[in-house]
Amino acid sequence: MPKIKEDSVLQNDSSEAESKASESSGKTQENISGSADDHPPENHCASLSIKELIETINKVSKMSIAHEIVVNQNFYIEEKMLPPDSVQGRFVETMYNVLWDHLREQLSRTPSNFACALDLLKEIKDILLSLLLPHQSPIQCEIEEALDMDRLKKDVEQGTLDVQNLSSCILNFMIMLCAPIRDEAVHKLGSITDPIELLRGVFHVLGLMKMDMVNYTIQSLRPYLKEHSVLYERAKFQELLDRQPHLLFYTKKWLAKAAADLTTPSLNSPDSASCSLRMVAYSQQNQEATNSDIPSPTMVLYQGYLNLLHWDHKNEEFPETLLMDRMRLQEMASTVCQLTILTSVLLVARSFSGGVLFRSPGFVDKLKDIINTLMEEYNSSPEEAMLSVNEQVSQEIHQGLKSIGLDALSHENKNSLKGQLQNIAKKENCIRVIIDQRIFMFLKCCLVRGVQESLLDVPGGLNFIEQELADLGLKFVNLMHHNQQVFGPFYTKILKNIFPPTQVQEPKEEYN
Repeated sequence: MPKIKEDSVLQNDSSEAESKASESSGKTQENISGSADDHPPENHCASLSIKELIETINKVSKMSIAHEIVVNQNFYIEEKMLPPDSVQGRFVETMYNVLWDHLREQLSRTPSNFACALDLLKEIKDILLSLLLPHQSPIQCEIEEALDMDRLKKDVEQGTLDVQNLSSCILNFMIMLCAPIRDEAVHKLGSITDPIELLRGVFHVLGLMKMDMVNYTIQSLRPYLKEHSVLYERAKFQELLDRQPHLLFYTKKWLAKAAADLTTPSLNSPDSASCSLRMVAYSQQNQEATNSDIPSPTMVLYQGYLNLLHWDHKNEEFPETLLMDRMRLQEMASTVCQLTILTSVLLVARSFSGGVLFRSPGFVDKLKDIINTLMEEYNSSPEEAMLSVNEQVSQEIHQGLKSIGLDALSHENKNSLKGQLQNIAKKENCIRVIIDQRIFMFLKCCLVRGVQESLLDVPGGLNFIEQELADLGLKFVNLMHHNQQVFGPFYTKILKNIFPPTQVQEPKEEYN
């Protein structure tokens, strides 16, 4: 069962595009650059109050959990939900650091300022109460009495707050409410003497206890969340955006790049013309195409979605509206790469076998199994993985031809086959480039037409991987259409800075 970690959640026709690029691209780039904010979102955390920081952290967590329940049928929560190297992960980490630094500064004053500490105690009280079951009303009364905020505020004002006794009460409540697996973690908190580190530790363990409770009830919540997830996620994100107006900084850059890609497509692509002509026809069928020189906003969004499968995760920040799906999209990108290499290898192998072997029952499936097994190490060592593929595929073809009474590969042909297979390891390999483009063309058709209709017209050369394409297309389309439904209003506002208002359409609410 997959785990989620919790601390850390089109090219147009080339000939047509060439004539429009100089006019449309400049306009697109100028408009979007004028609308983008100058600073990334994590630079604005320090301006929030402590209450706002706590509320923002909670909103991010709740939205991420709700999203996972809906899009991942095997979801349950584990520690570290947000990738620490992501914008969202750094955003939350920055807010936590601001929180603890501010608390330390307040407590170090003479006299100490307990305003921030009282806010945190109120949050601890709310979390403890949220962990109670209906039959635990006696414990509820004890928590309400021990953490009576009016009384604690008076104790602070009079200088009679007993921090040690308060800490012991909180830890005792945690022992009473936590699952047995958390007992050791709570007991360790009792040995912490620094009040800041103690509070940090208390919040960490309370987070684990909340996680345990959510996992216990998650299956019963799934049908309700599925029904209301779009509006729920959109509302939670709007609440975040209200407090952090710069939160769409990277989303604007992402859409601007997608618009630029459509208005200035690569003219060196051997498949760009055929791909674009098909897509224009499909767009007309779906009322997406217009007579304007500017591409459809929906097609810009689809181009943006496709760009995520070629994303440079080391050097490019991910759009904020897709952070919760970053790992899923990385996995899909890896699948695209594997399918591209698999298909390229099969096409080269077929050309050396004359097609005879590939009509033999089970031979293609056997070859696919071999290639997929050997490709498991491709990401870490592509050259070595391709060398293994090279040797094994050459041997299978050599032996396969002999087994059906045909001449085995000559020494010259065997060396030529190995050379062509080894070249597939290079990203610029022409066969690999074409297959990659055709897989993207298929995925784009899936977004526009739906998966089932797109399978009726699979691009040439991809017949070996039709089932794999169907599986990938379904996952990709479902995820991206859910994203479009949730964040469509935000995308519409951004696209109004690129396109005339009459050209910006609201996102569809239902999909085939």
